[in-house]
Amino acid sequence: MALAQPGDVIVVDGKGDLTSALMGEIMCQQCVALGVAAVVIDGAVRDSEAIRELAFPMYAAGLNPNGPTKYVPGRVNHPVSLGGVTVNPGDLVVGDADGVTVIERAKAASLLPLAEEKVAAETRRIADIRSRKALRPQWLDGALRAAGVIGEGETL
Repeated sequence: MALAQPGDVIVVDGKGDLTSALMGEIMCQQCVALGVAAVVIDGAVRDSEAIRELAFPMYAAGLNPNGPTKYVPGRVNHPVSLGGVTVNPGDLVVGDADGVTVIERAKAASLLPLAEEKVAAETRRIADIRSRKALRPQWLDGALRAAGVIGEGETL
C-alpha cells in the first residue's frame, strides 16, 4: 500500500490460504485514503461488515476473523497467480459482485470498444424486454437446432 497510486488495484496472491485474514478494516481505510480503486486477494479478509459499510471494493476468497502475521516476506510489482490466472503489474483488473476478470495491459485498449459494444447491446436487449418489444431472443431457435432440441424448420 505504501507504493500504491490513486486508481491502482492491489492484487495479493495469498495462496488461497483462509486460515487468517490478510487485510481488514484498518488497511481498507488506508486504501480509501490513498485512492486505491480496489483490492483482490486470493486469501481471507476480516471486518467484512465494516468494509461493506465503507463501500470499498474488496474481492477475497473468504473471511476469517484471525489477523495475519506481519513477518511473512513478499514481493511488490511482481506477477502473481490468483485462481490460475496470472496478473502482471499494469494489467487491467475489473470486478463486480459476480467476480473479477484480468485483461493483459497490451490488450486492454483494443478490448475496451468491444466491452462498450457489449454493454450497449445488453442495455438495448433489456430495454426491449421491458417494453415487451422482443421477449424472444433472436439466437434461440438456432441454438436449439444446433443442440438437437428442435429440427430444421421447427420453432418453439
